Amino acid sequence: MNATELGDLWDRVFGTQPAPAQWLVVVTATAALVAVVPNLIWRLSRNAITIAHEGGHGLVALLTGRQLSGIRLHSDTSGLTVSRGRPTGIGMILTAAAGYTAPSLLGLGGAWLLADGRITLLLWLATALLAAMLVMIRNVYGALTVILTGTVFLLVSWLTSAAVQSAFAYAAVWFLLLGGVRPPFELQSKRRHGGAPDSDADQLARLTDVPAALWLFFFHAVSLCSLIGGGRWLLGR
Repeated sequence: MNATELGDLWDRVFGTQPAPAQWLVVVTATAALVAVVPNLIWRLSRNAITIAHEGGHGLVALLTGRQLSGIRLHSDTSGLTVSRGRPTGIGMILTAAAGYTAPSLLGLGGAWLLADGRITLLLWLATALLAAMLVMIRNVYGALTVILTGTVFLLVSWLTSAAVQSAFAYAAVWFLLLGGVRPPFELQSKRRHGGAPDSDADQLARLTDVPAALWLFFFHAVSLCSLIGGGRWLLGR
């Protein structure tokens, strides 16, 4: 690849692209809502939220100096991230808190990039994060899920028109923002009926002596505030 081609690639990735028409932003939001609300569709689409959830655990574990042992994604949309290090302390607390907040915060970051016109950059960053996560996947179903998701992002970012990339990027970010809201409510429902005794909220309660209910409130606050803030950016308001 010569200097001209490298320059073109740089401009393509780090340059800005025009925002889509307002009606398309609304259509992508509606499509994301359809992927989140109906239970039948959610059973499949929730796999993408699980990728973000477990990826959040893994990324924060690495950033706080813990040793990431591996990530597993299961067909029932559950997952498990294992890291080594001190069983207590700020690193463990941040790692445990990262799961339920990761989809919403990733969506918020994506909305910020889209508001700045960085559509191609967002798609390439997503592809890079999925590729990095694949290295740590330790089961076949998880590997297939991450490979399929990463392939979709790669093909869209490399082969499709600017209009298609824009629609896909906005739909993906809306999905993270909206999809990040539902899991805390699901966890709250499970705990109300005596389920999920070892959830992230319960682990955080043991680590901090802060009641699990307050950690659940924190998860709700992050997801709802991210949806409001990210939604305003996406809608250009």
